[in-house]
Amino acid sequence: MIAGTLGIIGILVLAILRVPIALSMGITGFVGLALLRSPNSAMASVVNTVYDTGFQYSLAVIPLFVLMGNFVTRARMSQELYAAAYSFVGHRKGGLAMATVVACAGFGAICGSAIATAATMTRVAHPEMKKYGYSDALATGAIASGGTLGILIPPSSLMIIYCIITEQNIGKMFAAGLLPGILATFLYLLAIRYTVWRDPEAGPAGSRIPWMGRLAALRDVWGVLVLFIVVMGGIYGGFFTSTEAASIGAMGGLFFAVFRGKLGWRDVKDVLLESARTTAILFAILMGALIFSSFLNFTELPNALESFVASFGLHPIMVIIVICALYVVLMSALEELSVILLTVPLFFPLVVSLGFDPIWFGILVVCVVEIGMISPPVGMNLFVINAMIPEVSITTVWRGVIPFIWADLLRLAILIAFPAISLFLPNLLF
Repeated sequence: MIAGTLGIIGILVLAILRVPIALSMGITGFVGLALLRSPNSAMASVVNTVYDTGFQYSLAVIPLFVLMGNFVTRARMSQELYAAAYSFVGHRKGGLAMATVVACAGFGAICGSAIATAATMTRVAHPEMKKYGYSDALATGAIASGGTLGILIPPSSLMIIYCIITEQNIGKMFAAGLLPGILATFLYLLAIRYTVWRDPEAGPAGSRIPWMGRLAALRDVWGVLVLFIVVMGGIYGGFFTSTEAASIGAMGGLFFAVFRGKLGWRDVKDVLLESARTTAILFAILMGALIFSSFLNFTELPNALESFVASFGLHPIMVIIVICALYVVLMSALEELSVILLTVPLFFPLVVSLGFDPIWFGILVVCVVEIGMISPPVGMNLFVINAMIPEVSITTVWRGVIPFIWADLLRLAILIAFPAISLFLPNLLF
């Protein structure tokens, strides 16, 4: 147990020294295995982990969904989604912010990335809200929080990685994210209503769109609906696997980008390079995490943690609440994927031993990551928005996300209290 604890401390120290998290986990895992076993054994373990990860068929789903998201972004489907949402709620107080959240939910359903969703919707929605006199705090808060829906509403790269390291069914995980995603969207809308109730000048009403215009706007988002139904419907219906669905989604994204005339040869090159860079980063972090996980299992720290928690006699739900609180603290200092890969191998055996459903726990983990992505001081979505609109101070962005963080905490409490919200669709479909 001591060796495992020292290994976690070693990763945190290296991360503070700005060593890339993939190297931090890989180096710590290698050194730990070398000290506990032998250098040759550690080297063999590292080589096998890197080789097996690189050639694992199930991991092909990651670059394919990344490619799908990049093609969708290039096709500028986000603009049609925002226009459709705006046509229905834009005339209400705070309506443009509501439209932003709804558009983020729709775009997240075909993108799978929180950062990409936030960056895209910043370009699309912020100029409109600025034009109508929205406060910078409400505008940036809605974009930052809405962007996190990209990792909760499937397909989600974070869900895929969780399923890979815990050996869960990706289709079940995707199904589990749908109802919590709808709940999150609803609570974000309530947070916007609360904000404009307290300060009506923060979100003035926009112009009303007639019903003919609303129907026309809905017709423009048919591509998004078709892509989502084909990819997710194929998985849920058992017509093809998650990897096959990802390849179909990537081809669908390419088709829509070409069909809309948004993709030239230079754009294809840019999309492929960006997808390759993102995939390389994800695989490097995953390999480092698996090396460290091998070391962690050898120290038997997960088993020791189970015994340690059992000695306190805590109610299982209290253990889950403590784990979620620890995630919030860690997310305030580290990047989300690193936290997941570092902690899930440690907490997952404990959660399963307490009798909890691993799919339900995965949804809680994703929800806590969402909170971390908009929590000061290092929430990634906050800095993405600040980098794109530098005239808005980072403190203004921090102030804007506070109501949405409260909404996230309420959602987390609801999902902990009512696991059926997350498990209803997986149990029904699988």
